[in-house]
Amino acid sequence: MPGALMTKKSHIPDRESCPFLPPALQVLKPGDSKLRRGKEDYFLSTLTCAQSLWLQGKPAQALLQLNHALSLPADMTTEWPLPYQAKVWIFTRRHELGFLGNPVRHYQHLASRVRDPNKGLRSWRAWACFHLAESVMPADRFPRDFRQLEKEQLVIPEWSDVLRQISAIGASHEAALLKSLLSTD
Repeated sequence: MPGALMTKKSHIPDRESCPFLPPALQVLKPGDSKLRRGKEDYFLSTLTCAQSLWLQGKPAQALLQLNHALSLPADMTTEWPLPYQAKVWIFTRRHELGFLGNPVRHYQHLASRVRDPNKGLRSWRAWACFHLAESVMPADRFPRDFRQLEKEQLVIPEWSDVLRQISAIGASHEAALLKSLLSTD
């Protein structure tokens, strides 16, 4: 656009990094991780990109990158854990700079509309994220999509059902990680 002021993307000075994500030593955009799709380092790329987006004041985009990380098969091994704790960390910082959207509604939609590959696992992981978001975010500001629930006769699975399904089809440690983040005992 002629005459428009172009701003250089940068990390916000003194913004706290998420301790559950790898450091982002450079400014990244979503397309940077997309270039790594199908490569061995895709998981790490999505986590690093999420950190960079968080540091740029883009929490919603950071969460989307973490969704991409959770799209990978259950048998994937890495030094970094699945990013559930990183998501909760971002949810609890909802008052900080940047657009967050409504993660509760987002994960409800994602869980009920996910497609292949790994459709079953990705749907149960999205339901796990739904419950994690709902557990830390005030319902009056981050409500469920009640219209979708009614229109589609959608039934939200109980946390115990999510854990049971993740135990059956997820990574070996995944259900234990989730249970440590949201215990209903």
